[in-house]
Amino acid sequence: MKIYYRAGLSVWLLLYACACFSQNNAGEKEQDSLAMPANILQQLIVSGNRTIQKRTEAPIAISILNAQTIKDTKANQLDQLLNKVTGVFMVDLGNEQHEMSIRQPMSTQSLFLYLEDGLPIRTTGIYNHNALLEMNMPAVRQIEIIRGPASSLYGAEAIGGAVNMITQAPPAGSGGYVGVQGNNNGYKRVDGQAGAQLGKWGLIASGYYANRTNGPIQYSDFHKTAFTFRADYKAGDRLTWSNSLTYVNYYSDMYGSLDSAHFAQKNYNTPYSFTYRKVHAWRARSQIDYKWSSQGESRVVLAYRNNSIGQNPSYYIKNNRINPLLADGQINNSSFHSFIMLLQHQQRFRWLGSKLIAGFSTDISPSAYVANYIRIARDSKGNYLNYTPTDSLLSNYATGINNLASYVNYEMTPFSGLRVVAALRYDYYHYNFRNYLPSSASTGAPNARNDFNRLTPKLGLTYNYRQMGIYFNYSQGYVPPQVTELYNGVKVPYLQPQTFYNYEVGGWLSLLENRLYADWSLYRLDGANQIISVKQPDGSFLNQNSGKTRHRGIEYGITYRPDKEWTLRVSGSNADHVFVVQYENNKDYSGKQMAAAPHFIANAELTWRPAFLKGFRFSVEGQHLGKYWMDDANTTRYNGFDIVNFRTGYQCKGWEIWVNALNTLNTYYASLASKSSYGYSYNLGDPREVTLGLSWRFGKQ
Repeated sequence: MKIYYRAGLSVWLLLYACACFSQNNAGEKEQDSLAMPANILQQLIVSGNRTIQKRTEAPIAISILNAQTIKDTKANQLDQLLNKVTGVFMVDLGNEQHEMSIRQPMSTQSLFLYLEDGLPIRTTGIYNHNALLEMNMPAVRQIEIIRGPASSLYGAEAIGGAVNMITQAPPAGSGGYVGVQGNNNGYKRVDGQAGAQLGKWGLIASGYYANRTNGPIQYSDFHKTAFTFRADYKAGDRLTWSNSLTYVNYYSDMYGSLDSAHFAQKNYNTPYSFTYRKVHAWRARSQIDYKWSSQGESRVVLAYRNNSIGQNPSYYIKNNRINPLLADGQINNSSFHSFIMLLQHQQRFRWLGSKLIAGFSTDISPSAYVANYIRIARDSKGNYLNYTPTDSLLSNYATGINNLASYVNYEMTPFSGLRVVAALRYDYYHYNFRNYLPSSASTGAPNARNDFNRLTPKLGLTYNYRQMGIYFNYSQGYVPPQVTELYNGVKVPYLQPQTFYNYEVGGWLSLLENRLYADWSLYRLDGANQIISVKQPDGSFLNQNSGKTRHRGIEYGITYRPDKEWTLRVSGSNADHVFVVQYENNKDYSGKQMAAAPHFIANAELTWRPAFLKGFRFSVEGQHLGKYWMDDANTTRYNGFDIVNFRTGYQCKGWEIWVNALNTLNTYYASLASKSSYGYSYNLGDPREVTLGLSWRFGKQ
């Protein structure tokens, strides 16, 4: 309870201080000049129930990164945006690769759902923690982040949270922009967007090309091409037809992490000279919205995904036990393509202002995985020099993944200010596994069919009175076993989905004539059936369900705007992540803190837009990540880090020039630190990075 008390006390002290300051200066400023640019209480969201609604009607912890924030931040990777959000820390693993932490430790586990306009960008069962590198950032208009389980609407993997990227619709007129940027760490980028209205058609194209060479770490080059085209057809007041196509081509050297010696010596050399990760992703979507009347509207979505990830992964390289000048590795490829259909209807009723949203979806995703053994040559210093491909297959299997789901969401207002929400979703998953290798192979699991189903409820309410509100929420979340957890061995284990139960209360308030806005949430998330690898009597390893976890915390955010020139934003979270019951390899971790689970995360930003210099902005941002254990046994602690970022820009007519100085003080830190039986591992955070950019906006938008 200490974390709740300390965090709550700090929040209310800050609110009190802001209130006193504003009262002392209220007589010097006019009321209309002090209001927020837009009343945050009236913000509209689409992720809460899959339709447009006010943020204050959604009984969830949700944050919004709007178009202005995205435009001002000029992020060259998404963690620079998402880490502004209360309770969110996206771990930068270099070149847009990442892990995530939302109400969970920093993790590669399938506990976070990434969406584009409400549809997952990957299929359930073959989660990849780097999935957000498959996004096209210039095409994104707004980002909505739900904290806590959202499985009642979006299905599996929406446990710690869901990140929904809302794409840019065609502009009302015609116009766009082009921009270039580069920095001192070898990063270069050009991006652009153009849109127009042609009769009833609205068209928009967005994309960018980025690369990095000769970065601060040896063998850390990368390049990425991303392009999105969208065409909307408005037949009249009732019918809208929207179509989009996204293509992403990504390549990065996989330089791995630093060991303790390299990290202590600030030695950026890596022993991996040929490892890589490459991604090809296509996404196509066609959506029809039809408004039957003022009370009812329907939606039909058809979508297709085609995705492949090829790797020569550094984490699969193992030194040869017999010959110290040799090592073993693999080149693998994981691929899938998906056929998706979503049907949804929304109906409003006069009785108690109620609304019913019901939908059905199907996702058919054949997938394949192939891994070839490679022989690697080493030198006497431990560097991996080159590799020789072989015809030896380590894995070769295909899995048909079918997901059928239906959901219903009902809302009503029994009396003024109170909104009650109840949701229920049913999911059925069918895995059809076919192995093309004999049982003697390292992944010689027999052919199998596995079914998983889950009924996921949610119940919540919001109460709003004038400029403040409160919400309560109970929700469940679940994750069916991943394909690699079931079939990447010699046996098919009996596994149950991981399940999570969430209890939370939160609220929001707007004070001082909308100059001060604050929101908060207090949660407890209990998890069961965690999947771990357990050593068997014969020396092999088999995945099993084991253990229970508990995640508790308080999240809070404050935005204060004393006048038109200054804006202060503070976000923070205090959390506790523990193993309630956990036994692994004859070791008892019950009662231990989970690894990579900071107790305190905070981000604050002060922005100045001087009235005497229209178009100029300057901001200073601080990011804090607190201490955490590097291992589940709680033997070694990493102290976390603090970094400072400066951003400034000047816009005149259609031109804008800007400078981002990230990690301005050149703090030496690890974005992620861990300890295992193989030793210590440090993912190096970027040193000081000064980016200069220039852009030009044209036309009427």
